[in-house]
Amino acid sequence: MCWRFCREVVSRYSTDVRELGFTIEELISESLGLEKDHMRKVLGEQGQHMAVNYYPPCPEPELTYGLPAHTDPNALTILLQDATVCGLQILIDGQWFAVNPHPDAFVINIGDQFEALSNGIYKSVWHRAVTNTEKPRLSVASFLCPADCAVISPAKPLWEAEEDEAKPIYRDYTYAEYYKKFWSRNLDQEHCLENFLND
Repeated sequence: MCWRFCREVVSRYSTDVRELGFTIEELISESLGLEKDHMRKVLGEQGQHMAVNYYPPCPEPELTYGLPAHTDPNALTILLQDATVCGLQILIDGQWFAVNPHPDAFVINIGDQFEALSNGIYKSVWHRAVTNTEKPRLSVASFLCPADCAVISPAKPLWEAEEDEAKPIYRDYTYAEYYKKFWSRNLDQEHCLENFLND
């Protein structure tokens, strides 16, 4: 009985979070001056992954990270933080800042694919998870991922200029190509997008 209830809750949560992600994608498209459905069309039939992360208390948190510094390789991440324990940090101008949890709120991370699709207007965020000396921490991350065959290409209106021969920052690539490259390197190496810069 308990597992059935749990399955129903997780299924409903996944469906609702997916719809929220699609709404955010539409808002991003509109904010860039593109058609409302531009990003969803480019990203294709998006996959959805969910990770439930448990971080036990750590007596020496300076010796380990719950998750090392990285950007997300997908398009969008919707994170439900533990309401009582802070553990997420983001990098701003070379300094790490804590993202304090807020009740009834999500943290939205822009992933690498939106940085490329927006031609660098939106930035994927460097982040990490740190452990706590006294309390365990739980987080639920939902990832919206482009179809493997989706061709990631900065939208022309974002880089095309009539008066000069501008070109997009990033070359065209498939999400499958990017994903393979992302996981063939150490997580905390230089930004993976640097491997896809236009020459």
